[in-house]
Amino acid sequence: MGKFIHSDLGFRNQGDVVVVSLSGSAANVRLLDPFNYSQYQQGQQHQYHGGLAQHSPVRIPIPHGGFWHAVVDMQGLQGTVNAGFRVIPAEVLRPLPPIQQSPAPPAVSRTIQEVMENAAASQSDIETVEYDIFISHAAEDKDAVARPLATALDSRGVTVWYDEFELRVGDSLRRKIDAGIAASRFGLVVLSHAFFAKGWTQYELDGLVTRTVGGEQVLLPVWHEISKDQVAAASPSLADKVALKTSDSTIEEMADEIAAVISDAR
Repeated sequence: MGKFIHSDLGFRNQGDVVVVSLSGSAANVRLLDPFNYSQYQQGQQHQYHGGLAQHSPVRIPIPHGGFWHAVVDMQGLQGTVNAGFRVIPAEVLRPLPPIQQSPAPPAVSRTIQEVMENAAASQSDIETVEYDIFISHAAEDKDAVARPLATALDSRGVTVWYDEFELRVGDSLRRKIDAGIAASRFGLVVLSHAFFAKGWTQYELDGLVTRTVGGEQVLLPVWHEISKDQVAAASPSLADKVALKTSDSTIEEMADEIAAVISDAR
């Protein structure tokens, strides 16, 4: 058996959902019980749940209570992949709501008071789930920064609110985002030209800054292909904050630094 990425999931209940976050190439994702994991390690015939994953994250329900293993490998494939694993307990999962049209993004002029009222009204969406960090980003920065950084943080044991991890078909985007902001101890914003051009990211930033000013959250800026003068022109208060820069650090280096800050705050 060649090189593979492994996570011992321990004992899991039926209905729990394994979430595997991938960055890099398409890969094989396998959920195996102990016997089949042993067979897999020895290169023997085995049975598993999962298969070829071409999109991330991958969600695999636990079929029955017991001990489980998750592995990611490139068997029969070319390229490289990194992976992070987490399990969502069955008790915090709810049936999907009916598919409905998503609301239009709010205008940039939406007031901070409205943002906080939405967050308060969204407490029912939070249930018992709490997050270490909320990642706010423009769609244009998803591939280069947001997705690999979210995956790297997840692999370091950081609980991340990231849209591809949390949003499902039919979700109310505004309520889910407000709930995620309200339930996160840190807010990470990927600042770029695209970020400052979008109304939706400004909406998220309003909520994050309000919680930061109130002492409820710590704001962590990441600058991506943007200078200090350009950040200052868009938001003078953000330009004064110490920031990580994609021009100075790799995704893995930034994830290490962010995870250390979160660990120290626990």
